[in-house]
Amino acid sequence: MTTRRIRRTTGAAATAAALALAAACSAPTGGPDAGAGGGTAESVVIGVPSEPDTLSPLLGYGKDGNSKIFDGLLARDADLELEPALAKALPEIGDDGRTYTYTLRSGVTFSDGEPLTAEDVVHTYETVLDDKTNNTAKSELDAVEKVRADGDDKVVFTLKYPYAAFAARTVLPIVPEHITAGQDPNTGAFNTEPVGTGPYVLTGWSKGEKLTFKANPDYWGGAPKVKKLTMAVIADDDVRATRLRSGDLDGATLPPNLAATFKNDDGLRTHQATSYDFRAVTLPTANEVTGDTAIRRALDLAVDREAMVDKILDGAGRPAYGPLPLDDPWYTKDIERPQDLDKARSILDEAGWRTGRDGAEGIRAKDGVRAGFTLFYPSGDKVRQDHALAYASDARKAGIDVKVEGATWEVIEPRMGKDAVLAGFGSTGDPDFGLYTLLHSSLAGDGFNNMARYDNPAVDEALDTGRRSQDPEDRKAAYDDLQRELAENPGYTFLTHIDHLYVLADRWDGLTTQVEPHEHGFASGPWWNAENWQPKK
Repeated sequence: MTTRRIRRTTGAAATAAALALAAACSAPTGGPDAGAGGGTAESVVIGVPSEPDTLSPLLGYGKDGNSKIFDGLLARDADLELEPALAKALPEIGDDGRTYTYTLRSGVTFSDGEPLTAEDVVHTYETVLDDKTNNTAKSELDAVEKVRADGDDKVVFTLKYPYAAFAARTVLPIVPEHITAGQDPNTGAFNTEPVGTGPYVLTGWSKGEKLTFKANPDYWGGAPKVKKLTMAVIADDDVRATRLRSGDLDGATLPPNLAATFKNDDGLRTHQATSYDFRAVTLPTANEVTGDTAIRRALDLAVDREAMVDKILDGAGRPAYGPLPLDDPWYTKDIERPQDLDKARSILDEAGWRTGRDGAEGIRAKDGVRAGFTLFYPSGDKVRQDHALAYASDARKAGIDVKVEGATWEVIEPRMGKDAVLAGFGSTGDPDFGLYTLLHSSLAGDGFNNMARYDNPAVDEALDTGRRSQDPEDRKAAYDDLQRELAENPGYTFLTHIDHLYVLADRWDGLTTQVEPHEHGFASGPWWNAENWQPKK
């Protein structure tokens, strides 16, 4: 049996991931907890557009890192390189990539004072993988055959097959067995009353309004200087900007057009983070219009991605020709597709979607079916609304009628199987992390996984090869094949990769941004390392 230590590697990057954040509607109420920090560097109030459904890692919270309440065995630094967290070193890898051994850091306790042990790690992973646990991301740990404790301070993972990206999966937060073992992971109190080893402790959660945290004085990484952290849940972009301008917030996640209005404000600083976060239109195969490959190909060619970046994102982003961004090392360089309305129209003509006798008002029809469908976007999200309207305008030029509607996720979710959605996805770490859940047919309709119900055997084969191969060249070839296949048979219309913009009071040192996933604002942002901030002198 061969044994080696894993190299420190920068996360290469993928896309798709979990769209499971539901949009909240109301702003925080007044009072000392909801208002601004008032100039103190020890208290921070951040405006974010959404909140998690749960704070339990057993159901998926914090699975990609950056939870303030929990830690994983490993974490990512500012450059997305893996570094030890609850483990005191990167894992030892043996049996030709089938075993990963972690040694735990000594002296770590949960916020209730109980010590961290290897059994807590085993319990966390076994519960996530249990079929009775409603964790829609458990397919991300498909490679795990078993996990066992070797004494109090060692954990050994045995994999079914070598999985090159496994170490990056161990940023999954660890929960205390002494609390969660006695609860139903799907309904237990831990979902809203979490206990972890992280730098902050949850002190209150008013659903739809705010979450408040206090610094953990016994944090193994050192007590944070920011003593109180409040996440004010404000779904509407304009309201978030207004509250920031009024001084009610210390910082906020904002779309480009609103972030630009703070450019000359004294005492505020804009932070820009590149991301794997893309906007795309799901094209459900069960819809009689979007299920036609010719319609999907035509839409892919009809959209003006460059115009969306310039006009909607004010340049803060890049065109998306697939789920991986242009500068990602796994991106396939020959798939760029400029807007080509003539070719889009030709594809539709050849497929029998024609204007004239069967069509009306320039909208195409085929066998009595009108080339039209509904496109939903989450209400209050101006960036998605603008993408949806631009998409509809471009589609009409090709003879396809797209009706744009804003709605809550409660309205949208039951209709995702047949209606298109202006969706957002994107994961950092490895191409497997986002692409598998976005595209593999085995996950079609599994919550927000594979929302388009995309089913393409060639793509499935590429995904399986990319997941199971240890050879970087084989993996690259598989993901190249996948991206080319998506260009020929798209299940989504990929539009843009967006940069994330944050406006924050300039009162601290140590603020940085990472390359970010789709999920941002609550976990990602300049506050990803708030525990390391220092008040400015």
